[in-house]
Amino acid sequence: MFTGMIRPLATSKTLAYVGGLALLVGCYSLLPIWLEYSRYHDAINTPSQFHGVLSFVLGLLLVFRTNTAYSRWWEARILWGGLVNACRNLGIKLTSSDGLTDETRSRALQLIVAFPVALRCHLREEIDDETRESLELLVGRAKHIPQAIAAQLYQIVWDAKRSGRIDGDELRVLDAELLRLMDICGGCERILKTRIVKSYRVFARQCVGIFLVSLPWAIVHDFRIWTLFITIITAYFMLGLETVAEHVETPFGYDEDDLDLESLCATIDTTVHETFSLHVPA
Repeated sequence: MFTGMIRPLATSKTLAYVGGLALLVGCYSLLPIWLEYSRYHDAINTPSQFHGVLSFVLGLLLVFRTNTAYSRWWEARILWGGLVNACRNLGIKLTSSDGLTDETRSRALQLIVAFPVALRCHLREEIDDETRESLELLVGRAKHIPQAIAAQLYQIVWDAKRSGRIDGDELRVLDAELLRLMDICGGCERILKTRIVKSYRVFARQCVGIFLVSLPWAIVHDFRIWTLFITIITAYFMLGLETVAEHVETPFGYDEDDLDLESLCATIDTTVHETFSLHVPA
């Protein structure tokens, strides 16, 4: 169990960063410790009870901050889980319909598996040359590629409806899944572009900073040399809560705490290809 607690400090970039900051705060606490053992030990005498009350208030603030950030991460995971299901269901419904030709069915397969890839690149606001070329060959140049892919899928369905190959009931069934694609895209964009209010984030950091700067001066008379270890441990938890909250509130990047979008895209690609491969032409 002890190894499981220590190993993440070496393997996790986030926790290693937090541990480094905690050690820096611990080094800072050496100043009041030195003063305590000098002839000027009565120069500053801050009552430790004050920090007992302050830590309770700060704890509530950090809990709210962490819960808010995690709710954003979890909502993003729900949206991408919904995208997996929407792509699977759309593939099943398209392969089950007799109103699509083999050619349009093949194009629909390409569009469905391209949608999560395009959405991933759209949320990260970056795309490699190979992926860009494959998406441009599929839907042409577009500023909002996920929307262009959804539009192409709608075009396939509406062409089948206008030609009489599918009826109104089939159109409504397919529309329900197509609608989810852009709803999920919009939900992810809302998480990406609407972060927690900046003034609240700055306020939380200021409170943590003020607390940690004043902590060793308040407890050094009671704990003396142990002030170093208490300060490091307290700083690790306080800074850890704030740092982890900041990381998980934007869950679409490459950090270890972010969603594994590559894995989710691969899952959609595999399962949708399997669904289409099971289709036997009439």
